[in-house]
Amino acid sequence: MKDKKYKIENKILKLSLGGTVAFTLLEIIASFLLGSKTVMTDGIFDLFDLLLLLPMFVLVPFLYKPVSEDKPYGCSQIESLLVLIKYVVLLVVVINMIASNVVVLLHGGHTVNALNVLIYEASLCGGCILMYFVLKHLSRKYSSMIIQSELYLWKVDIVSTLGISVAFLCQLFLVNTKLKFIIPYIDSSVAIVVALFLVKEPVLQIIKNLKELVLFSPEQDVMDTIRKVVNKDIQNYDYILDFLDVTQTGRKTWISVYVKSKNDIVKIKDFKRIQEHITKDLENNFDQISVEIVPAI
Repeated sequence: MKDKKYKIENKILKLSLGGTVAFTLLEIIASFLLGSKTVMTDGIFDLFDLLLLLPMFVLVPFLYKPVSEDKPYGCSQIESLLVLIKYVVLLVVVINMIASNVVVLLHGGHTVNALNVLIYEASLCGGCILMYFVLKHLSRKYSSMIIQSELYLWKVDIVSTLGISVAFLCQLFLVNTKLKFIIPYIDSSVAIVVALFLVKEPVLQIIKNLKELVLFSPEQDVMDTIRKVVNKDIQNYDYILDFLDVTQTGRKTWISVYVKSKNDIVKIKDFKRIQEHITKDLENNFDQISVEIVPAI
């Protein structure tokens, strides 16, 4: 099962990497040819995403190695750390792009060929849509945190390229109107809007992965899901739930279920059955899960 997951993940990441390389090179070249700040914003974001994707290939094989006394959480926290670094860098890049475009606006903006940018962005949007659905299809049976971050970035590319296309289509209609004075400000304004759109996910992921690194409990909805399953699976045994200790590190979830015996008798075979039931009921909710039943003393 682990070998199958590894092969799927490796295949998806390779395809995403190939697509990112091609689109990044295209965007960087196009940004110089078109002179568009908006195109450059997309290109720079994708360039940093590409650079930060490469370490993931080195990490993935280690994520499937078993835990040990030296590494009780395996390499799961390394995954959280790399994803955290990735989104911190992307957040810094986005903030810098916003600042640079504000400076351009304050200096009177600049004008680009709206038709050329429109044709380019519309074509790029079609390519991004195709890549997204191919990756989505490949990940239908398995999707890790790394794969989800890649799918999100392709989704971002679709929305941003579509939005840019609409913005420059509007510019074409402004040429012979009284509003043509705003044309020099459109490119940088759209670049800022795209950058602001990109800010949300890095901020959310930074918070999430910081919580994982310091081993805080997951979100309340996750705890509620686990608690509901645990209570259902122990109701047929002489135990009651006393305490849940849940830790998520990267793609792995560690669940310690502390139970109290109703008659002060602890049966190891009951613990084994409860563990199997909980694991089976939760395995579809989490990527990799480890459950242990602990008597509360």
